[in-house]
Amino acid sequence: MGRAYQNRKADMAKTAGQKTKVYSKYGKEIYVVAKNGGSDPDNNLALRRLIEKAKKDQVPTHVINNAIDKANGAGGENYEPARYEGFGPGGCMVIVDCLTDNTNRTIKDVRQAFTKTNSKIGGVGSASFMFDHQALFVFKGDDEDAILEVLMMADVDVTDVEHEDGLISVYAPHTEFFKVKTTLSEEMPDVTFEMEEITWIPQDYKTISGEDDIAAFEKFMGMLNDSDDVQNIYHNAEIEQ
Repeated sequence: MGRAYQNRKADMAKTAGQKTKVYSKYGKEIYVVAKNGGSDPDNNLALRRLIEKAKKDQVPTHVINNAIDKANGAGGENYEPARYEGFGPGGCMVIVDCLTDNTNRTIKDVRQAFTKTNSKIGGVGSASFMFDHQALFVFKGDDEDAILEVLMMADVDVTDVEHEDGLISVYAPHTEFFKVKTTLSEEMPDVTFEMEEITWIPQDYKTISGEDDIAAFEKFMGMLNDSDDVQNIYHNAEIEQ
């Protein structure tokens, strides 16, 4: 599972320069979560997690506050979640999560990314059955057995704990996110999480090799990232170096 962190880190790095787009996506998601579950992070755990994640990705406070203020106002946009699944370049499996106020525009953008890279968009469940919906925490450490014991003593349902390259990765069912974070933070007050998120972890990986497939995959990811409606992209591709 450890490769999930490295792949996710690489994907995030590619979009690091597009700060305005990143801010916009966070603003939209914070707005939706605050409007649906309340604007108080103490009572809306999903909002609290999202704000912490936004701050870690260096989203300015004013962007966060503006989205929450917008959610507290009357009217406003009406965004709906939309998920698309399919088979990307080289036969990899892909999940694309969106927030949209125009489903016709969104499906057009996503479908074009698939069709223009010789990929195939599928139906609901066509790819997600090969992923696990997991909470993922990554932090510096070298004793995975000790971490597992701490979590088990706290009665946390853990999927896996791994150690690789000086980093500990903890995987748990997505419903255990706050229980894992609370336990680790209490037991290790100085812990700094390199990653803390709810994500889709591939059960297996597909190696993308050959200039054509690699170029198509990069184009595919670029087209999806260029869509304002796309929030997150999950895949099981591993680019051959």
